[in-house]
Amino acid sequence: MKKVPLRRCVVTNERLPKKELIRIVKNKEGEVFVDPTGKANGRGAYIKKSNEAIDLAIKKKVLNRVLEAEIPEELYEELRGYVNE
Repeated sequence: MKKVPLRRCVVTNERLPKKELIRIVKNKEGEVFVDPTGKANGRGAYIKKSNEAIDLAIKKKVLNRVLEAEIPEELYEELRGYVNE
C-alpha cells in the first residue's frame, strides 16, 4: 500500500491528502500564483478546495500572512475556478 501524502490547510488547519488541497506559491521574485502541479519552486501554502475556506482566507487575510505578500483579488477568483471544476 502506498502512503498518501498529507498537508495542512493554512486556513482550517486540517490535515488532508494533497489531492484535496490547492497549492499557492510565492517564488523568489515575489510573484504569487496557483500551482496546479504542486512542484513549482518557492514558498508554498495549501488551502482546502472549498468556497468556505477561500472566503475565510479572504476575510482573515491568511495567505497574506503566511506568504508574506499582498495577494491580488484575481488569485482568489482563480482559486474559486479550481474549486468549481
